[in-house]
Amino acid sequence: MSRLFISGLTNIETTLAIAGFPLSYAPVHYPFHGIHSSVSGVAVNLALALQALGHDIALHSLIGPDLAGAQVKQSLQQSGLALDGLHPGLSATPQSVILYDPDGKRQIHVDLKECQERALPDSALASLRHSDMALLCNINFSRPLLAEARRHGIPIACDVHVLWDVHDDYNRDFMRQADILFCSDEGLNGRQPGDLLRELADCYGNALLVMGCGQHGALLYDATRRQYHHAPARAPRGVRNTIGAGDALFSAFIDGWLRHRDARRALDDAVWFAGWKVGAVGAAEGFLERAQWQQLCQGSQA
Repeated sequence: MSRLFISGLTNIETTLAIAGFPLSYAPVHYPFHGIHSSVSGVAVNLALALQALGHDIALHSLIGPDLAGAQVKQSLQQSGLALDGLHPGLSATPQSVILYDPDGKRQIHVDLKECQERALPDSALASLRHSDMALLCNINFSRPLLAEARRHGIPIACDVHVLWDVHDDYNRDFMRQADILFCSDEGLNGRQPGDLLRELADCYGNALLVMGCGQHGALLYDATRRQYHHAPARAPRGVRNTIGAGDALFSAFIDGWLRHRDARRALDDAVWFAGWKVGAVGAAEGFLERAQWQQLCQGSQA
């Protein structure tokens, strides 16, 4: 078991099932059992997934002194996560609304409130120094933690999600400092996944890079060996909503890498973890515990 420091967004997530994209106009819709709210956000998704896999989690995030913030605390406490890293530094807790169709395609709307203008307290730095790895989500209040983790020799893993440009100003700090860097293929604009990963590694010196490619699986680039490895997509119980699939892939890969340092094996197993997760509706739901995950992976090899 590793102690993992996680910094990133916490929000109240509302998912809405729709018939398909584009959504045709009507003054009212009645999606019976199609609206679902839960506590989520990238940091929460990672924390819940990695806790389910047996790791000790130090979650740090910003919330507001409102009903939504109270809901966040209650939900995470029930999940067994410590609350001392939830800092009430916002006027209101962030929220998201996610539309998804029967094919699992989704559109995300996120209201960050003042997240991009506020900082975590110094207590977060003290917690970081006692961690085995820092998972620093690409939100502004995580930015100062990059240098602190590097200063103390703590490995850094970041997911910059949709990346439009190798030299993206917003994500440059995260890409430069990450030992393990994840991104999505949704911003490729016709470029080849392998070319982008190699260019990122050459530019920023990341050791391991992974691109989530949706229904096409995931691609690993091991920059140390200059080798690629592709893992096909898995969906053992079908696809209900792809929201949070990247967070699940990221979490499972980090778990595998920390345990056995075999990046190929970590990715091969991670697509099963993420593939099971997309059978759930919410981004913070559908995470397997270790024994179930191992059984799923072993069954695939039988």
